Amino acid sequence: MLQVVGVPFTEHQILKAKEAGISEIVLATSFKAELFEPYFGDGGNFGISIRYAVEEVALGTGGAISNAAQMLSGDGPVAIFNGDVLSRHDLTGQFDFHEAKGAEVTLYLTQVEDARAFGAVELDGSKRVTAFNEKMENPPTNIINAGCYIFNREVIETIPFGKVVSVERETFPELLAKGAKVFGFIDTSYWLDIGTPTALLKASRDLVFGTNKDFLALAGSTIALDATISGGSVIGRRVKIGAGVEINGSVIGDGAEIGAGAKLTDCFVAPNFEVPAHMISNGNFFGF
Repeated sequence: MLQVVGVPFTEHQILKAKEAGISEIVLATSFKAELFEPYFGDGGNFGISIRYAVEEVALGTGGAISNAAQMLSGDGPVAIFNGDVLSRHDLTGQFDFHEAKGAEVTLYLTQVEDARAFGAVELDGSKRVTAFNEKMENPPTNIINAGCYIFNREVIETIPFGKVVSVERETFPELLAKGAKVFGFIDTSYWLDIGTPTALLKASRDLVFGTNKDFLALAGSTIALDATISGGSVIGRRVKIGAGVEINGSVIGDGAEIGAGAKLTDCFVAPNFEVPAHMISNGNFFGF
């Protein structure tokens, strides 16, 4: 529910799913689950059906998939998104690849310079997965699990229901051991794990730059005529920017006030927080 360019991050993923022809979504929620439904409702405002699978106890990635799948009405392949990945990968192409290969599971994969912080995936010449390695110091490849899977329903039904299961450490290795048809769809277009504040800030900037703008100011914001806003900054709703302010590459939350003469670079300002006049800051988090 963290806002990225003015909307919850999950909204970006929902719209991506809709563009690929997906008509039904189940949000697997646990921590702060009560924040989702008031905003997304039944999906009518987004042109897609949305339901909610709430975990009373966190079930891990595999357990969450099994739990959420109980609420799906269809029986076709299911796309599963990690909640903290922003990508421009070809989801329709991934579905087509899945069908063409007769796959049971298809992983979206991308390439990175340093794979140590991610799950490295090994493939054979046909793009069939031969090994799934969790985070390690010396990964055998720079091809990584990028956080979007396509599962056949029959595979989801093999995941124990109501139990804590890791899809990365348990489900995938078990499928490979059984000789299941697990394939990797490689797409090297834009991809970003937003799991850190620095990455979230980068995601916001990248989305703004993607609109060919240098900054985005949302409804009701007031900006002094001599203020300078740049670097893909996002100025939230009802924000007040004082005289002589300089904001570069930062996110200013709804209702915040930036005092005259302040200079902020690569900063987050929480909603309704007041930054004092003439504050100079780089890489700070105000009000969190």
